[in-house]
Amino acid sequence: MPESSAVPAVESTGSELSAEDGKLVILARGARGRVGAVEGAAVRDQDGRTYAAASVSLPSLTITALQLAVASAAAAGATRLEAAVVVTEASTLDGAGYAAVRDLAVDAPVHVAAPDGSVLGSVTA
Repeated sequence: MPESSAVPAVESTGSELSAEDGKLVILARGARGRVGAVEGAAVRDQDGRTYAAASVSLPSLTITALQLAVASAAAAGATRLEAAVVVTEASTLDGAGYAAVRDLAVDAPVHVAAPDGSVLGSVTA
């Protein structure tokens, strides 16, 4: 997926994720693994509901996993996100997914994890 220069760098947090954010990693890994996608993502909304998605690449539609997870949350009525996770082989966060999260949350952490579930870091701004 394309990367945008407007995305803050993923910074190593040096600490463990909360149990709730850890669940997002599991959901994102599952979404990615089910279809063998490049990325998987999961978000948690203001009510604690979770939404997971995988990246889609069709001739007429390309959408990042994070964009699709945010779109699913918004379509279900979410007005705010508490946290997001992207599971990817890349070490960076894509700009389109980051922008989608920021549409619903200016301060929610976006965690980036490797396919094995290890957290590479987070973007909080």
